[in-house]
Amino acid sequence: MFYVYILYSENIDKFYVGYTSDLTKRIARHNSGWGKFSSRGAPWKIVYFEKYNSKSDAIKRENEIKKKKSRKYIEALIMRS
Repeated sequence: MFYVYILYSENIDKFYVGYTSDLTKRIARHNSGWGKFSSRGAPWKIVYFEKYNSKSDAIKRENEIKKKKSRKYIEALIMRS
């Protein structure tokens, strides 16, 4: 199982979109300061996720969300869930 996820940081008022096969572990990494962008936003809160059977489908969906470059689009996804 793979997941496309959206995290939110109140500290920097930003969303982060990614994919993973282990959602719990990935959120822990973001909150431990892993990565330059992640460290600035900790603590991160998961606000949305979708499940996929294949890695390629998850990557495709992650890229689709990122290509929108739209906070309104992300907020609409979250509101619908």
